[in-house]
Amino acid sequence: MKSKYVVKKDYHNTRFDRWFKQNVSDIPQSLIEKLIRKNKIKVNKKKTKTKYRVQSNDQIEIFNLEKIKHRKKSEIKLYIPSEKEKKTYGSFVIENNDNFIVINKPSGIPVQSGTKSFKNIIDILKNTEYFNNSKPFIVHRLDKETSGVMIVAKNREYAQLLTSLFRIRKIHKLYIAVTHGSVNKELQVMRDDLILYEKNRKVIQKAISYIKVLKSNNKYSLVELKPITGRKHQLRKQLFNIGHPVVGDDKYSFKNSRNIKK
Repeated sequence: MKSKYVVKKDYHNTRFDRWFKQNVSDIPQSLIEKLIRKNKIKVNKKKTKTKYRVQSNDQIEIFNLEKIKHRKKSEIKLYIPSEKEKKTYGSFVIENNDNFIVINKPSGIPVQSGTKSFKNIIDILKNTEYFNNSKPFIVHRLDKETSGVMIVAKNREYAQLLTSLFRIRKIHKLYIAVTHGSVNKELQVMRDDLILYEKNRKVIQKAISYIKVLKSNNKYSLVELKPITGRKHQLRKQLFNIGHPVVGDDKYSFKNSRNIKK
């Protein structure tokens, strides 16, 4: 038996294996590759590859789909905001159009839910009037304790576009921070080898950021920061490394210096 699908505009230029998992079945990668090798999947009547990027209106044919053992997805618990929260966070939107919104993210709330936090920006926004007929797509992130302007796409097409613009630096990220101590005004670039541990494996990542001192005295400095690379907690780690941690940062501070992986 043959099952037929047509690729929607939202998935234009998406890898075939990713499209398959999101639209057909979340089966293991090895099984998708096996189906392709056995000619059980065709795109526009032709054999395809997992890395092929599907195009809008591509015709997908899958043979004997009913015989595939589908993998059970673990239930994802979403944060359900109160009416008060929806109104509060909805008021932080500073730009809204058919393809994306721009929000002034407050500090103290993460962008997504995680192991240590349940309440998050995305689950709240998807319940507001701004996403009545769509869903939010993340194109960049801000740390939980960081406030600032954040773009959230309303469709996959603009999510891919905005992500690409960030990657090729057509959209620039600029941060303002207050740090401890007087930062050297001659310092213009911070270059570091930041250490990250993934499943007990040590990973060293190059990190580059531009820095400009706007004001300073003996106790504090107001600095402008422009990250070139995009590492986790990059700016906070780099400022700590030069001896000028961000004021109010409880993680990358002198009192926690023994426990910090630089």
